[in-house]
Amino acid sequence: MFKYLKNDIPASIVVFFVALPLCLGIALASDAPPLSGLIAGIIGGIVVGSLSKSKIGVSGPAAGLAAIVASAISSLGSFELFLSTVVLAGIIQILFGVLRMGVIGYYFPNSVIKGMLTGIGIIIILKQIPHFFGYDLEAEGADSFFWGVSGENTFSAIVHVLDNITLGSLIIGLFGLILILCWDNILSKKHTFFKIIQGSLVAVFLGTILQVIFSKTSSFVIEGKHLVQIPVPEKISEFASLLSFPDFSQVFTMDVFTIAFTLALVASLETLLSVEATDKLDPDKNITPPNRELFAQGLGNIFSGLIGGLPITQVIVRSSANIQSNAKTKLSAIIHGILLLIAVLAIPMLLNHIPKSVLAAVLIIVGFKLAKPSLFKKMFNLGWTQFVPFIVTVAVIIFTNLLIGIFTGLAIGVIVILVKSYQNSLFLHKKESGDHKIIEMTFAEEITFLNKASIQKELFSIPENSRLELDIRKTIFLDYDIVEILEDFVIQARNKNIFIHLKSERGVVDNPTSFIEFFKLKKQSR
Repeated sequence: MFKYLKNDIPASIVVFFVALPLCLGIALASDAPPLSGLIAGIIGGIVVGSLSKSKIGVSGPAAGLAAIVASAISSLGSFELFLSTVVLAGIIQILFGVLRMGVIGYYFPNSVIKGMLTGIGIIIILKQIPHFFGYDLEAEGADSFFWGVSGENTFSAIVHVLDNITLGSLIIGLFGLILILCWDNILSKKHTFFKIIQGSLVAVFLGTILQVIFSKTSSFVIEGKHLVQIPVPEKISEFASLLSFPDFSQVFTMDVFTIAFTLALVASLETLLSVEATDKLDPDKNITPPNRELFAQGLGNIFSGLIGGLPITQVIVRSSANIQSNAKTKLSAIIHGILLLIAVLAIPMLLNHIPKSVLAAVLIIVGFKLAKPSLFKKMFNLGWTQFVPFIVTVAVIIFTNLLIGIFTGLAIGVIVILVKSYQNSLFLHKKESGDHKIIEMTFAEEITFLNKASIQKELFSIPENSRLELDIRKTIFLDYDIVEILEDFVIQARNKNIFIHLKSERGVVDNPTSFIEFFKLKKQSR
């Protein structure tokens, strides 16, 4: 784990700067105390990072849970009661891991996973544009299209940016964006120094210095609401007074259990999908054990809930930043958690000078790398079965939120499977010999109820006085639903004077009176 310190330490610092405003923003979007988001980030880094076998995944509070958390706090009437559901959700996640339910993530098509990553990349860019210009009405870390009581949405916020530009924020944002692009594309090729030190880290450092300089001028001064805002205790000893602890008085009630199970289920799904996506982004193609990840996330949520933190998942934004910063081991995630802890305890005043616009510049680069235009072209060239689920997932994520987009993409993927199953259930060849039409029909290896429509259509469209040569020798599984269709066709074949020539493992049969015995044969062979 300590072999790649030259990669992991710079990467952890970049992830720290990305995670810091996201932790605070997600807490704000969840109607929870600001410190609860930071606690979740600390636990996600140190505890989950230590227990997980993911080499480059980073865990922390997730924007996808913000709406659920806000609703739960409101319905329970107490943040302390809500914390008990986080602890209970962690226990349920451990049970999920023990029951080996981590395989769920493998059932999402690659086109949907790539659509999820691309959609997240576009969302990151769109959501960071207002922060880049110094329009910080929406909380950092939000991922829903609609937000706020004002009814603003992602695009209306971008339009309103033009009327709410903060000049100092814009200058720092542009400076940070140009610096990172030059650092990554030009300077990194000139000397190894520029590979060891990440451009995003330099951008944050110099952007903070610029902000301090601008604070001395009237034209470019940046207000506090456009800077990172961490709770500041007067003494370290007062930090404990800012913590909240769970109230277990109603832990056995149905309301608490329902919320806990919902949190566990949604957090587990988000984690498994992020694991799948992160492993695809990993240049070393490491594979993360999903059941171990659920166990690690469960313990993380128990710890987070016990000391006042939000629920935790593995999150793709921080994980992507980690990968793009050339992290190699999980030490990067652990160090980022330690840095969050140090920041909260020791230097909150210093971090409160970081402008959000420079962090927006970092995230815009991250978003672009997730949603490169070349990926759209690649998916299109792969054909409609890959492109349609991909583009639908992207669009729905942008116009709703992450979970709705993923499950819509999955639904489209299932529809694609049904269509291809309908098309590929059999091979059909028609020819004529004298006055007779000969239809050669070969069944696929797997024939299930999903193939009923296509088989029934072809069989019952065979004209009178024809010859059907039906080959089921390659068929491994023949569903009883298909057998019933064949049984009905035998009767119709007699009425339409259709001669049936059946080829099976038992040999050749002319005009079979029943297909039940062939169904039993296929069942036994399976």
